[in-house]
Amino acid sequence: MSVGQLIKLQDYISRYETDVYRYTSEFIRLKKKQWEQTKEQWENNRRNADAPQPDETWEWLIEKPSLLERMKKWFRRSSISEEATEVQVNHWNEEESLSTMIAEAKNIDELKILFLENMFELQLKWASSTIWYESKVNKKFYYEERLKYFLQRFPDTYLCLYKPVFLVKSAPVELDVILLSPTTTWCITFAEGEKDNIIIASSDRFWTEITKREEKKKINPVIALQRMEKIVADIYKQYHIDFPIKKAVVNRYGYIDDHRTFSNVQFIDKRNYERWFSSLRELTIPLKHVQLKAASFLLRHCYSHYDIRTNWNTDEEKV
Repeated sequence: MSVGQLIKLQDYISRYETDVYRYTSEFIRLKKKQWEQTKEQWENNRRNADAPQPDETWEWLIEKPSLLERMKKWFRRSSISEEATEVQVNHWNEEESLSTMIAEAKNIDELKILFLENMFELQLKWASSTIWYESKVNKKFYYEERLKYFLQRFPDTYLCLYKPVFLVKSAPVELDVILLSPTTTWCITFAEGEKDNIIIASSDRFWTEITKREEKKKINPVIALQRMEKIVADIYKQYHIDFPIKKAVVNRYGYIDDHRTFSNVQFIDKRNYERWFSSLRELTIPLKHVQLKAASFLLRHCYSHYDIRTNWNTDEEKV
């Protein structure tokens, strides 16, 4: 089971900033250990109850994302409730989480959903704290579909910077998504809206979105995409990092009519999305040194806002 690693979230401090080489491998180890323990105990409970087990497959996660919506009623955590004024991620109590998953899951697919939700909390925690410092997480990120998309559907060898804030000539600049695979740096932005919409791309400042009801203007996302590529490329050049950069504008639920306006940008829409997504998911190459080096120097140029941790506990870091 694979989940993407969130190494930077907006301007929150991340433990990957302290040692990206250590925490990327440690996260994979912890995730694997926790899943094997969870699955084993769940299977033991099922055998004791003399209940049949469905075949294990992960295809449901790609083909039936609506299943996630049907399971939302399970997640009743006070720290991430809709009524909360702010979100503070507490220590992940593995024993309590394990008991909850085993008790709630009626089949292997439901167990995976619960496990991914618990891992999502851990991912946000690692992307908002270190041993000594922490950042307060805006509650919106716990419900942000695109963030979960990158963290729950890509392999754990993919490192994600989600809306990171870079310091460019001492000025903070928020970007969109930087996704580091073992072979490529992906600069990604979205041009989405209503289902089956048509986005008319151009070199102008505004694009046109056509839906069944109306036409409206959208800011040209390539402008921000080009800026993102330049910032990344300048950092790579400064530290002599040879790591390919690709740019993509994504519309998963509609269409992009680009008329080949931008030859160096990949436009991903309903017509080619599955092929593009599958090619990324099926990349089985392990973490690469140049990938981690690139991540390390990108993180070095990010801005972080944080406070001293009030609930610091050394035992918590012994994962």
